[in-house]
Amino acid sequence: MAGEGVDIPLESMAELSEALGAIIAEYENASSRTHALTEAIGRPQGRGSLQSAAEDFEAKWDDKRETQRRHLEEMKKRLDEARENWEEADAELARSMEASE
Repeated sequence: MAGEGVDIPLESMAELSEALGAIIAEYENASSRTHALTEAIGRPQGRGSLQSAAEDFEAKWDDKRETQRRHLEEMKKRLDEARENWEEADAELARSMEASE
């Protein structure tokens, strides 16, 4: 099995990082749509209970969304660091092999 090497999916890691970045951006922009949601609900039959329930839900979800966003950012950071370290190790090994030839 000598010479088979190690196959690290660097392209997949980059794609995942890009997808995580897009998800993080959605999380960051989500709370800006709260006003549009409550305006769209309005006051059906002159009652504001549905609008109030939506506002309450959104306020509670904001806290959870922020926690999830932070976790996603940490995951992206670690993924990017791992990919960069593998790329550096690969380049270093290539230089070492070229120097020994």
